[in-house]
Amino acid sequence: MLRGAAGAALTVGAMSALPGTASAGGGHRPLHVSKDKISIQLYTLRNLFEADVEGTMSALADIGYRKVEMAGTYGRSAAEFRRILDRNHITATSSHVGIDGIDLDQAIADARTLGNRRVVHPYSNFGTIAEWADFTARLEAAGKVFRRAGIPLGYHNHNQEFLPIDGVRPYDVITHGTSRRNVYLEMDLYWVVTGEQDPVEVFYQNAGRVKQFHVKDRKPDGGFADLGEGTIDFPRIFRSTYPLEVEEYIVENDEPVDALKCADTGYRYLRNIRF
Repeated sequence: MLRGAAGAALTVGAMSALPGTASAGGGHRPLHVSKDKISIQLYTLRNLFEADVEGTMSALADIGYRKVEMAGTYGRSAAEFRRILDRNHITATSSHVGIDGIDLDQAIADARTLGNRRVVHPYSNFGTIAEWADFTARLEAAGKVFRRAGIPLGYHNHNQEFLPIDGVRPYDVITHGTSRRNVYLEMDLYWVVTGEQDPVEVFYQNAGRVKQFHVKDRKPDGGFADLGEGTIDFPRIFRSTYPLEVEEYIVENDEPVDALKCADTGYRYLRNIRF
């Protein structure tokens, strides 16, 4: 039944990718990203947060953000950071937390204090498939602990997961070696493209498992770009994946020239995009 549902979703996704696909009513109804699905990864503004946590959070609220994804608390306790979020009417819906070498119980307690609904493992890189397999087993085990605590655990990709080792893609090791029940996927669109993959194909290879997008643009030379200023065709990706729409579209730029401008540009791009 699940295979049939995934196949049907893939068919619908492929149809929605075709130019001029009409709505059921016979007309063209542009889709959009709803405001409550827009977030930003705070790593984008890490230098500003290191200098001024309160002022930077206030600036994000002024732009219009009501959701963020965290990557550390910049010297504040989880409780202190939560108070800053609350004062600015912002929810930290998820946090990037590496699973290796940490106290999972403490990570869960911090996530609850911060109000996180999800926790995401942010980065892994290994030289052999055996090492990837060992990590995958740890990821599955950690996912079970987080699930029992009521906080889903996700995996965030870079490009190395799509570079085959001895003919095997590490991404396939992760997705086949973990269960949907314990580990969901946060797809970084920039890194999928950099890994020479089509995000729509990867999305439907894991139909229903991708819950968050990192929406990060790419310059022609492969560098990072603010949203709408690069080469990634986000309208096609969003339109094609809309039948199984993700829960959050998270703005990110690993190396912004002007972090606040990047945040503002990203927010307005997602608010205005039609597909």
